[in-house]
Amino acid sequence: MVLTLSEDDIAKVLKYDELIPAMEKALADFSAGRVLQPVRNMLAIEEGKRFLGIMPAVAELGMGAKLVCFFPKNAGTSVPTHLAMIMLFDTQDGRPLAFLDGRLITEMRTAAVSAAVTKHLAPEKSRVLALMGSGVQAQAHLHALRHVRNFEEVRVWSRTPEHARRFAQLHRIEATDDPRTAVRDADVVVTATNATQPFLKGEWLKPGVHINAVGAARPTWRELDDDVMRNVLVVDSREAALKEAGDVILSNAPIFAEAGEIIAGLKSPPRPSTTVFKSLGLAIEDIVAARLVYDAFPEGPGVRASS
Repeated sequence: MVLTLSEDDIAKVLKYDELIPAMEKALADFSAGRVLQPVRNMLAIEEGKRFLGIMPAVAELGMGAKLVCFFPKNAGTSVPTHLAMIMLFDTQDGRPLAFLDGRLITEMRTAAVSAAVTKHLAPEKSRVLALMGSGVQAQAHLHALRHVRNFEEVRVWSRTPEHARRFAQLHRIEATDDPRTAVRDADVVVTATNATQPFLKGEWLKPGVHINAVGAARPTWRELDDDVMRNVLVVDSREAALKEAGDVILSNAPIFAEAGEIIAGLKSPPRPSTTVFKSLGLAIEDIVAARLVYDAFPEGPGVRASS
């Protein structure tokens, strides 16, 4: 029997306390060569508006694939820009184990990965967090990053000021209409936007800041200017970054390390350093998160379908 798990089922059991360390291990395993995974195959249905991503991965604790719809054209509507389904298989005999709604898993594992990297790279006494963007990933990062650092001040900026004000009111943080003001003296910055041109300037940042860049996941899109990209650059996958990340490709920025190498202690940037984590998202992150969810439901309550 195959378990089918809805977003509501997943929301009941997937928690950052478990997900963040699971992502640390997934990243370390990936960089150590213990994961079989190609670079995501992204089909452009309508360039800039509709994409379908195919993301398989195999590791010791699970294997499977995610199909993800990335529809930037949905921004501002009631339909999310990212929708997905994950299929999980048993690695020993190939049995299908579960179909899982992938929207929340994608949301949470992305933020959990940033939190895992922030834990290793951001200043220990980080007190100011700046969120550039006010959508789903800004909210997820706000929750996840609070598991690894104690922020006394949080600011949000959006290209749509009303969205930033609404986000700030909901989360009881500060909104600003000026991106320079948002990042002034920030210890940690998150860029989570649909930008296609650089909007974050290195001259605005204080030395030693850590940046989690999770938008601009296409080879011609950017969030960060060249001054930002001249700092210590960490990626989730070297191969993927050199094929998918416009911030990396167009700036010709050298990659210092993969996140898994940092987490495993194989590489460490000089202190203090301004660090940039360019996150693209890996299939193994989805499979590990899906396995966490599946293991929380040994007998239900998802819908069981005939195999």
